[in-house]
Amino acid sequence: MSDLKYKKAIITGGSRGLGKATAIAFAKEGIDVAITGRNEDKLKETVAELKTFGIKAMYSIFDVGNYEDVKSNIKNIVKTLGTVDILVNNAGIAAIGSFNDMKIEQWSQIIQTNVMGMYYVTKEVLPYLLDKNEGDIINVSSTAGLNGNANISAYSASKFAVIGMSESLMKEVRKNNIRVNTLTPSTIESDMTIELGIATKGSESSILQPEDFAELILTGLKLPRRAMLKSAALWSTNP
Repeated sequence: MSDLKYKKAIITGGSRGLGKATAIAFAKEGIDVAITGRNEDKLKETVAELKTFGIKAMYSIFDVGNYEDVKSNIKNIVKTLGTVDILVNNAGIAAIGSFNDMKIEQWSQIIQTNVMGMYYVTKEVLPYLLDKNEGDIINVSSTAGLNGNANISAYSASKFAVIGMSESLMKEVRKNNIRVNTLTPSTIESDMTIELGIATKGSESSILQPEDFAELILTGLKLPRRAMLKSAALWSTNP
């Protein structure tokens, strides 16, 4: 199993939920972490927690859907960390609403954040990995990207797009020793799913937890460099 200590990681949407759990799991492995988000209080709180593990941690405030912000902030993050080895594209938004009732602006925003945001961040990080001829990119999709359901057309469309983009990139950069992994978890108890009414707080015994998701990411990263976890669907044992 590969040793991850001293690696440098960027996690978008890293101040809470899946992103925070992944950041903590990374810190426990000795990985220096930069988290991004839009809530400075949450980011500061998470960075303080990460530093208790004796690693270098920082945060950056920007909207992944704004390319100019992404461009300048990724540059600053890599300058501060010294390099980057791992990118976790976790930032995303969702909304529930029928195809006709959801406002066009909201539909567009979901696509802009979940698809274009992932593209922007990856576009700015990828050159560093190509220069090193090594790296890992973990893209967070969803089971909603495998099968559409009523009232989540925008979210589902965005996560289908993530899978297609990830697979294309994976085939493009394998020759550069860069592993691109697409994860499709089912419902996880997170701030977003609780806010949407999909999950309830304190449901550890019935649905997946953010820590389960973080464990899956670590499993893929610890594989020997010759091996790549192309994709993985994480499901709860409770139907």
